[in-house]
Amino acid sequence: MDRKNALALYLIGTLGQIWIVCTITFILRNYGICVDFTTPIGVIAIGIGGTSSALWGIIIAVKYKKLSLKYILKDFVCLRQKYSSYLFVLIFLGLDFCCVLFGGAFQISAWYIPVLLFVKAILFGGIEEIGWRYTFQPILEERFSYILSTIITFLAWGVWHFSYFYIEGTLLQVQTIDFALGLLVNCFILSALYAKTNSLWICVMTHSLINVFSQITTGGNQYVLFICRIIIIIIAVALSNQKRRKAK
Repeated sequence: MDRKNALALYLIGTLGQIWIVCTITFILRNYGICVDFTTPIGVIAIGIGGTSSALWGIIIAVKYKKLSLKYILKDFVCLRQKYSSYLFVLIFLGLDFCCVLFGGAFQISAWYIPVLLFVKAILFGGIEEIGWRYTFQPILEERFSYILSTIITFLAWGVWHFSYFYIEGTLLQVQTIDFALGLLVNCFILSALYAKTNSLWICVMTHSLINVFSQITTGGNQYVLFICRIIIIIIAVALSNQKRRKAK
């Protein structure tokens, strides 16, 4: 399988699968059937749609990158990483959420809530990294620059997310512009971490932690947020350029 076919098959498979589920969800709702987290059929629809990026990421990783399923699963749960890898995660997360320290707040009703949210986030969030950061963007970067590859991934990932929100039943609750800007920054964070660490687990963990913090934080200074997001993108580009220089 060549690069062009690998990218096309990933997008057709990932978006095609979730759009089929969207279509079925639309039909069921028109017949008055509830499809969301509160019903068995909703959970099934969310599961099938939500795992599309991971499923097709695995398929392309096996066919194009010649990786085994065992190798991919090992990478997914490989907690043993360099201390510097975890340090970069802390730096990015600190920048991404430090605006909460200026007029915002952390809302935690019980100590175990973030733990439960983290586990859930791995299954409904972190697993996406098998497709987007582990497979799709690295293949894009074989042909395009890091920045362009990140933007292309952001656009495709954005379309996928809004389709997922429709299945989940939360599409009308999403603040489109804020979500899109946050997703773009997250694309730079996660792609830079993969470029720096070459670790699927680091991306899975970071993605999950971003989801958790997004659910337990509220408010924050928007000027600080804007500045920190600019800094994040600068650091991400610098890390990617460093990787490219080492690869030459």
